Amino acid sequence: MHDLADRIDARLPQTQCTKCGFDGCRPYAEAIANGTAGIDRCPPGGEAGVATLAALLDRPIVPLDLTRGLPGPLRVARIDEQHCIGCTLCIQACPVDAIVGANKRMHTILPSACTGCDLCVAPCPVDCIHMEVVAPPRAWTEQDAADARRRYTLRQSRLIRESDREHSAAPTVSATAGEDWVSRNPAAAQQDHEAVAVSVAHTPSSATAGSAPAIGQPDASSADITLPPLSSTPAPAAPADSAAERKQAILAAALARARARRAG
Repeated sequence: MHDLADRIDARLPQTQCTKCGFDGCRPYAEAIANGTAGIDRCPPGGEAGVATLAALLDRPIVPLDLTRGLPGPLRVARIDEQHCIGCTLCIQACPVDAIVGANKRMHTILPSACTGCDLCVAPCPVDCIHMEVVAPPRAWTEQDAADARRRYTLRQSRLIRESDREHSAAPTVSATAGEDWVSRNPAAAQQDHEAVAVSVAHTPSSATAGSAPAIGQPDASSADITLPPLSSTPAPAAPADSAAERKQAILAAALARARARRAG
């Protein structure tokens, strides 16, 4: 089964566009190999791709599933650099690391590396990314597919390394250690407890269920939480949100917008 998945994957275009309903070309190849997906779900491959897979698997040729997307000429992404805000959401979305840039700095596309997957378009909060037909028009080649597979594999390896570094750098604190800290720092523990209580008390009660919290505001679902007081000391003012929390809220809102736009 693994060998069959390898042969199927070798015949897919490797754009990693996810239009087939899987996270990339390899998962789609594995689904075809185990019989849980049809050979008609790859718009970049088009009718020729369906015929190629049918010949490999000795199956009848079927029409391309156009609900997955329409085949067309090779396109690449372009960033309107004057409007780019440097949010890095497009960089996070690109499956082949074809976008370069830094946080709050202008980004740009590497045309030679772009697969035309258009996954970077929806996450952009300022709509400054557009897909353009390659000029002069040309076909997607086997060498293009090989290069895209290599870049995709390198990116996956990089993400795994970064995740491992983050986990290894994260401090591990046991429950016993936490209790010891509270017993040795009762005043600081009291302040933390009261700050959380005040934060919950200031949660807006008018938020509607299922709506995203406003930037810089706690989740409205926390309003039902009641914390028993540790003492009768008046609670201090709630601490201001950190810059990191504000950034996470902005990114979460942009991603939610991208998901809604793509679903529509």
